[in-house]
Amino acid sequence: MAAKLRKGDKVVVLAGKDKGKEGEIESVDPKAGKAVVTGINIAIRHMKQSQTSQGGRTPKAMPIDLSNLAIVDGNGKATRVGFRMEDGAKVRFAKTTGEAI
Repeated sequence: MAAKLRKGDKVVVLAGKDKGKEGEIESVDPKAGKAVVTGINIAIRHMKQSQTSQGGRTPKAMPIDLSNLAIVDGNGKATRVGFRMEDGAKVRFAKTTGEAI
């Protein structure tokens, strides 16, 4: 099945502690159904000091379920994604505005 959300898409969080926040997708794991979004679902990870890196507490973006994300359309609102054929190629489009993504 084609991916509705891809790396680089601007998305808004629909549910959870970060509801309403926007960010850009860094990576997607389609098998697990999760994505890492910049600035969303931040957890503190404790790093042990080594010769190359300073130790301490570092914030890290954790994966969030794809069902809790929606792509942002041209108007800045959350929208669902559809697929259609344009010039023999399958393209994604925003259901609210109808424009290609």
